[in-house]
Amino acid sequence: MSAFINAARIYIRMKMTEEAATTQVAWVLSYVQGGIAEAWKDNLMDELAKGESEVETVEQLFSKIRNDFGETSEEERKIEQLWTIEQRGRTCDEYVQEFKKVARGSSYKGRPLIEEFKRGLNGVIRRKLAEAEEPPTTIGEWQERAVRLDRNQRQSRTEERVLGRNVAHPGGNAQPRGGYEGGSYGGRGGQITWRAGALPVNRGGNQTGPRRDPNAMDVDRGRGGDRTCYHCGKFGHMARNCWERNKTRVVDTL
Repeated sequence: MSAFINAARIYIRMKMTEEAATTQVAWVLSYVQGGIAEAWKDNLMDELAKGESEVETVEQLFSKIRNDFGETSEEERKIEQLWTIEQRGRTCDEYVQEFKKVARGSSYKGRPLIEEFKRGLNGVIRRKLAEAEEPPTTIGEWQERAVRLDRNQRQSRTEERVLGRNVAHPGGNAQPRGGYEGGSYGGRGGQITWRAGALPVNRGGNQTGPRRDPNAMDVDRGRGGDRTCYHCGKFGHMARNCWERNKTRVVDTL
């Protein structure tokens, strides 16, 4: 308010000293705009037009502005800040420190101060503290417990993210895709061991993976386990191992 009045006074002294008082008053009123000030100006101009106003000079106008609007005190500014301050995405530590700074000099104490602090808290923290078995009762308790709860929640979320990345990699050894690094771990039924690039092998228990490595050499392939004998026509062996052939040789010898 003082800044506006001082600026208008300086301009009038520099540029409008020869102007009539009514012109000076009208010029100042032209810069009174917005909200309540706009309605106040309209009422005053109606009074001036009807000759019902006591304002005759610009200095009388400045006095009326001060009386009707007054100067905003430090206490009033603090209270306005208390009404709007919120935690939002900040840590509770940051919110508490700003709240303390604004509350100092606002004249708010006791329950009104607590209610303003609660209003600015994030909803989750506010509800948990209000629903606690022994909810806080003083502004100090509200601030201390809110900070502690906020820290715990943030730490818990951080741990969940870390654990979530390790669910598919227990111990940091196993890989969900692309083979195994190599190592061992104790499993139900025995010790599981493996080598790099190979599937696990169960030592002393049930095998947990596929029963056979598709890349391993088939040692039974040469034994005719899945062949048909072209000598006797039976399935399950090769001609060189055919029992019927050996039987024929024995007869011929006799």
